[in-house]
Amino acid sequence: MQQFMQLGLIELPWWGYVLVALIMTHMTTVAVTIFLHRYQSHHALKLHSMVSHCFRFWLWLTTGMVTKEWVAIHRKHHAKCESDEDPHSPQVHGLNKVLFDGTKLYRIEAKNTATLVKYGHGTPDDWIERNLYSQHVVLGIGIMLTLDLVLFGPIGFLVWGIQMLWIPFFAAGVINGVGHYYGYRNFSTNNTSTNILPWGVIIGGEELHNNHHAYVTSAKFSNKWWEFDIGWMYIRVLEMLGLATVCKVTPEIRFKLTKFPCDVDTLKAVIAHRYDVLARFANYLNQPTITEIHNLSTRAIPGLQDARALEAVRHWLQTDVGRMAEKDRVALDQALHSSQLLSTIYSMRQNLVALWSSSTTSTEQLVKDLENWCVLAEESGIGALQEFSRKLRCYN
Repeated sequence: MQQFMQLGLIELPWWGYVLVALIMTHMTTVAVTIFLHRYQSHHALKLHSMVSHCFRFWLWLTTGMVTKEWVAIHRKHHAKCESDEDPHSPQVHGLNKVLFDGTKLYRIEAKNTATLVKYGHGTPDDWIERNLYSQHVVLGIGIMLTLDLVLFGPIGFLVWGIQMLWIPFFAAGVINGVGHYYGYRNFSTNNTSTNILPWGVIIGGEELHNNHHAYVTSAKFSNKWWEFDIGWMYIRVLEMLGLATVCKVTPEIRFKLTKFPCDVDTLKAVIAHRYDVLARFANYLNQPTITEIHNLSTRAIPGLQDARALEAVRHWLQTDVGRMAEKDRVALDQALHSSQLLSTIYSMRQNLVALWSSSTTSTEQLVKDLENWCVLAEESGIGALQEFSRKLRCYN
């Protein structure tokens, strides 16, 4: 085995090869999250041309991905999230399909010219992109294989294989699949995005996927004090070196406890932090919702006697994620018809969402609508709704 390893220019102990593979895959992960995702897709930061091209070159060697294709597919994911047009939704294709065959879904969408034209604008279109990176993707990964074999000998093929599988599994599979299926949610976004882990190290911070969907153009993915985004750490280092400029980060949520009447500042804060508002609404109203659902279960109401139906009712009362199955719609309609409290909670949430969904209503009218919403909440007789209304007035 030792002689087998000595065939390359560099001789390492077994753990040395593992370390080299991890370092190189981590470099690729950093290139994906900083260059492809935060910079190219969402313009959350600007990169020095030298850094930008280094990332492009490294991705050409280690993934063979074309910048325009990746960016276009990702932007379409945001625009069509969890609809039939979403390129890689586990809600549409199933978790196993996205997790283990995400690269196939990527390749299929990359052939869609309409997607590239509509969503791929603003990506590199210089001579080297047109004549090398986009045209000879196999050449890049072939060069990487050659380098691994020359440096490490036959075991370099294993190192190369890990490099080739890393992004397809973790980015195309885990983030696109698990990141819309399992995990915790800080924000009630209008999709099933989750934070897989609070410490974004393995996949460069992409683990904080729900945070990203809540504030798409933020260069920083961590939001809570106990969350860590290693991609953001690297961005800060580049910024200190004068190699990057941060354009936008998640605005800080501020509360002014002395406020009572809703004003323009309240409206702006509520709209800017709408997913945080909805998450707080769900937290405040969770217990009375559960209690009322339990009461319904004891009344032998048709369609509301099994646990699955009741859980569906609780879920749909507090979110507008995805597409509702017919049996869930029946259960929800029955619950709203049978309970004035649940009907009030549901309608108040729908009216709250309508405040920031209108594109034609004037600012003055929206302030009035927000104030009227708070008044109705405070007159509802539902303690948790009254408490939430008082909290809502404090957004500043």
